[in-house]
Amino acid sequence: MLQQKPLRIIVKAFIFLKMVFTEHILLKQTLRLLPQKAIFWDQEQALIVADVHLGKVGHFRKAGIAIPKSMEQEDLAALSDIIHETKPKSIIFLGDLFHSDMNNDWDWFVLWRNLFKGIRMILIRGNHDIIHDDFYIKLDFELHNQLYIEPFLLVHEPLKVAKLALEQHYVLSGHIHPGVSLKGKGKQAVTLPCFYFGDKQGILPAFGRFTGKVCIMHERTDFVFGVLQNKVIAL
Repeated sequence: MLQQKPLRIIVKAFIFLKMVFTEHILLKQTLRLLPQKAIFWDQEQALIVADVHLGKVGHFRKAGIAIPKSMEQEDLAALSDIIHETKPKSIIFLGDLFHSDMNNDWDWFVLWRNLFKGIRMILIRGNHDIIHDDFYIKLDFELHNQLYIEPFLLVHEPLKVAKLALEQHYVLSGHIHPGVSLKGKGKQAVTLPCFYFGDKQGILPAFGRFTGKVCIMHERTDFVFGVLQNKVIAL
């Protein structure tokens, strides 16, 4: 069991419309950890999402791999549901919004963006974001390699130990698709997507359904939240 830090974090479960989320207080900021694998940041009225990987289904189908095309629309539909429920003023994508080169799935993305013209949308470029900036700018996206919104530095890839030690701000990132492995008494094992918060860096789970998970190493003083189908639990 991870040690609790009552002065730094308060963990509570809430029912927010259709979602059972966990409230995480970090640096006096209220972060709602959503079971849809996103964060709603109360003070900024911002939705934070990492690693959506739109277009990945089309990318693999183009390579001849049989994958249901409906999976792509499911991710956009899930994102739309969160928007309708949380009503964010802005959405911050922590990289890898679109998986690779432009394909037919881009047209769905354009239609989706046009449904939410009043919402500020920000993309922190990730390693998979190779589509030319002009296409995003045409859709009224703001583009950054990293972005500081007090008290967080928003990036795509987690900072390595040496660089993190020199960083003055708390880092929020994605990229590695973090997971946590749980084992039962009967040798049952399951790996859940998770939110991870260390002393200086937090990592979001991948939002996209067509993504894998990598189990992360963590210390007893870190905070890890597993994502179940309809709720987020502190581990």
